[in-house]
Amino acid sequence: MIEIVSLIQTKGNPEWVQSVPIWKRSPWIEYELGYKILINKEGPHLITSHLPFHLFPRSFFSSKAKMIYVIRNPRDVLVSGYYFWSKSNFAKIPDSMTTYVDWFLKGNVIYGSWFEHTRGWLSMRESENFLLLSYEDMKKDPRGTIQKICDFLEKKLEPSELDMVLKYSSFQAMNENKMSNFNITPNIMAPHNLILMRKGTTGDWKNHLTVAQAEAFDKVFQEKMAGFPPGLFPWE
Repeated sequence: MIEIVSLIQTKGNPEWVQSVPIWKRSPWIEYELGYKILINKEGPHLITSHLPFHLFPRSFFSSKAKMIYVIRNPRDVLVSGYYFWSKSNFAKIPDSMTTYVDWFLKGNVIYGSWFEHTRGWLSMRESENFLLLSYEDMKKDPRGTIQKICDFLEKKLEPSELDMVLKYSSFQAMNENKMSNFNITPNIMAPHNLILMRKGTTGDWKNHLTVAQAEAFDKVFQEKMAGFPPGLFPWE
């Protein structure tokens, strides 16, 4: 998402995303380094965060700032998180997928329960300055998703410019761009050469979770996410 918004800002010109690290273009406000970058930055800010709703700065909710919230099948989030945190240097490392499944379902992971996190932010889904997107729809219709983001941000792009955004925000382009693949991330944030760009697919959880784990996950999901309208979660 950072790459898409960055490229929309430059009308598809890749110079910025190929010369400035992703964590400088849109710093994480929950990290000390990101906070220091933001307070010394002039002009409109791009900000990234994984903070849950109740911990996000209250000033946002009375501002004109716009937020894009991306949801993803939590089963895929689990698998992605397992591989990421297994190589990180700032979180407890799970000794197995079984262990991480247990942690995830109980909310004993960084940023807390996916279910509570998502329920919290979905309370904003009717707000005009809040755009809800899904990773699955981004993969299914990337061009349509980019256009939706442009409309939300009130940014008009020519078809050729949108083509450039699509090209340089692709998984392959980001994977090959050292400014976007996190290979040069400061060690305080993650180990050098941490592989963050793993597959860029949907449904990979089917290759990792056992039938019993999937059934346990389904049960928790139905309990925790009850009450939302049908179709809100495209993977269900």
